[in-house]
Amino acid sequence: MAGCPVNQYEPGRGIALSVCASALFALLSAYVKLLAPLSGLDVFAWRVVWTVPGALMLLALRQRLPLFGHLVARGVREPRVGLALVVSAAMLGVQLWVFLWAPLHGRLLEVSLGYFLLPLTMVLVGRFYYRERIDGLQWLAVICAAVGVAHEVWVTGAFSWPTLLVALGYPPYFVLRRKINADSLAAFALEMTLLLPVAVVQIVTGGSLKLLAGRIDMLGLLLPGLGALSTVALASYLKASRLLPMALFGILGYVEPVLLVLVSVTLLGETLTAQQLATYVPIWLAVGLTALHGVRLVRFAPR
Repeated sequence: MAGCPVNQYEPGRGIALSVCASALFALLSAYVKLLAPLSGLDVFAWRVVWTVPGALMLLALRQRLPLFGHLVARGVREPRVGLALVVSAAMLGVQLWVFLWAPLHGRLLEVSLGYFLLPLTMVLVGRFYYRERIDGLQWLAVICAAVGVAHEVWVTGAFSWPTLLVALGYPPYFVLRRKINADSLAAFALEMTLLLPVAVVQIVTGGSLKLLAGRIDMLGLLLPGLGALSTVALASYLKASRLLPMALFGILGYVEPVLLVLVSVTLLGETLTAQQLATYVPIWLAVGLTALHGVRLVRFAPR
């Protein structure tokens, strides 16, 4: 297993994929509301079931099925790689579950705070683990984001296990992904395939089949749509993680919380208070500085 070489970075493509993924994840947060009365664990299970064929179809369309087969062979032939793939699948599964579980149990604030903290932890991973250089604009963006996060912690005190699970759980997942050094889409499809038995057991034993009896709209449209949306969003996100320096990829994570706020206000009818603005405005400034840094990267990147 090896890390991602610096010369494989493609800032322009990576930034576009990261922003696209953030937009789709924000849409997914509103989409889940259409799937009532399913529980968070039920939605997670159906999401896996419908994402697997979507991911395999995407592999076929992009002529990458041989890469999937090669990765499966690597996992069987090299126990270290096989163990890494199982661990990465489990780590991803936990994150997918908590994202769907939190809104149904009144813990969304804590998970959202984890996403606010995540780019900061990933910037630190980039700086101290990968020894990436962070320029002045990035440091200024980190400081702005840290001000917003600090205000949120001070106001809400929401620093619990869901917060830590997101903020501290994703960085080692992405580090492990880079060490596996496989095609992002093929690795994602294999991770979801490894999660499939767990999802099937949950569907069979969890009672969601009874809830969906006679719901043609759910079985024929909404749940397949969930799989399609998840496939494109996660595949874009994971590909971006390999095309960008870790520090830039991490701080681009602030695009998603900002879009989640827009979805909440425009689609879900929620309102922003003055207190909340004290959290979001510094983070929006961080996003603006990150966008400026990204434009400079694209402009001066080798052709």
